[in-house]
Amino acid sequence: MPEPSHANPHPAARRSGPQPGPRGQAAQPGTPPGGQQSAAHPDQALADALLARWTALFAAPEAEPYGEQLLRRWSEPQRRYHTVRHLAATLSVIDRLAGHAEDADLVRAAAWFHDAIYAPDRSENEERSARLAERVLPELGVSDEAVAEVARLVRLTAAHDPAPGDHNGEVLCDADLAVLGSPPQIYAGYAAAVRAEYAFVPDEDFRNGRADVLERLLALPSLYRTQLARSAYAERAAMNMRTELARLRDRVPPVT
Repeated sequence: MPEPSHANPHPAARRSGPQPGPRGQAAQPGTPPGGQQSAAHPDQALADALLARWTALFAAPEAEPYGEQLLRRWSEPQRRYHTVRHLAATLSVIDRLAGHAEDADLVRAAAWFHDAIYAPDRSENEERSARLAERVLPELGVSDEAVAEVARLVRLTAAHDPAPGDHNGEVLCDADLAVLGSPPQIYAGYAAAVRAEYAFVPDEDFRNGRADVLERLLALPSLYRTQLARSAYAERAAMNMRTELARLRDRVPPVT
């Protein structure tokens, strides 16, 4: 999801580095740590449901620890909007749009990785997330062709501009942007969570960066590429973005 930054309208990305493994040694990025006891998730019921969805995508019994590691990434403390709830919402919209996709399961796999690496002060998160997919999926027996497609889809979420006829890309991008067409109170919560992720950015810089993003999205010939998403979200998304843009330009405090 494109968000404002003092340096780039598409910040995103998580702190890099190996994950801790058993007995304190470092595990390679993308490799699930063995022998660790997982801490209780703050939203355990949702995490359990998501993990079941992840394991259902793969025939490999070793898929579960990879899913657990991805959920840890999606639960990092710097996140306010790009959390497991965003992942769950994205997957839910993909389910709704699945009939438009050429391979809905590859789109679902891409959703798991599209914000897996996320640090608000970085601009290359989508690229790093795609590379994570390229490391993890071969270890689960996914074909080279499918890995390449998932990585391509992840990279596509940097600009949300799928080519005409890119049905998988259209579904993923529409699902990622569906929050823009939420009811106003949900949209207000989303906008507040984005601001919280960018708390390190001065107010003036944030307003300008966020306004630039909204203006770019409003100028698109069509924000959503699938007919179902256009019908469900487009009108309300335009209203929400125009309302937020007016507040940003007039420096009106957001509704809380």
